[in-house]
Amino acid sequence: MKLEVACFNLESVAVVAQSNADRVEFCDEFNAGGTTPSIDSTLKARLLFSKELLVMIRQRGGDFNYSEAEFNAMKRSILELKNTGIDGFVFGILDENNNVDFQRNSELVALAKPLPCSFHRAIDYTGDYFEAINTCITIGFKTILTSGHQSKIEFGMEAVQEAIIRFGNPIQIMPGGSLRSSNASKVKAITKATYYHTSAITDATEIANLTEINALKDCLSNA
Repeated sequence: MKLEVACFNLESVAVVAQSNADRVEFCDEFNAGGTTPSIDSTLKARLLFSKELLVMIRQRGGDFNYSEAEFNAMKRSILELKNTGIDGFVFGILDENNNVDFQRNSELVALAKPLPCSFHRAIDYTGDYFEAINTCITIGFKTILTSGHQSKIEFGMEAVQEAIIRFGNPIQIMPGGSLRSSNASKVKAITKATYYHTSAITDATEIANLTEINALKDCLSNA
């Protein structure tokens, strides 16, 4: 079982580099839920972490319905960051009806090639959860981060389990959303996912906790 850690600063990336985690989702602004980091920070993160490194493309916190100017900024960010040695992107755009925006997401996925793209927890704000997942598959996303259409993964485990049963082969369904070592065994037992997501932040520092990362990884690795 593999573990991705969301890192909102370079200090967290340095912590994850010492851990047993498998992948970093690098972003900025913890209080906004993650936004696009600068090129300089991304280059530094790449030097700190030798394993798989994905970068968030998101102009601001709040909803996932973006203006034309914001969408153009997202496109520029992908073009600027795709040659920094990273391994992929994380983003998600919804339309005014909270459906997955097929056209805009397709443009970004095409722009990111050959790097793979993950659709983030905007999926949990859609009206029709399973239809949204199906749309992401059609667009060409490789991974979906989700808490099962709920605020936390503990409340959405059964929906994630059903999503994996329905769609598990063409796309990787990755549970996350307040995932910790205290609930990881339960989430793993219900969802039977192969990749999991956490921030591993346990205090007010906004820095990932090394002990928590390794404890969580141990929970996932044990039968």
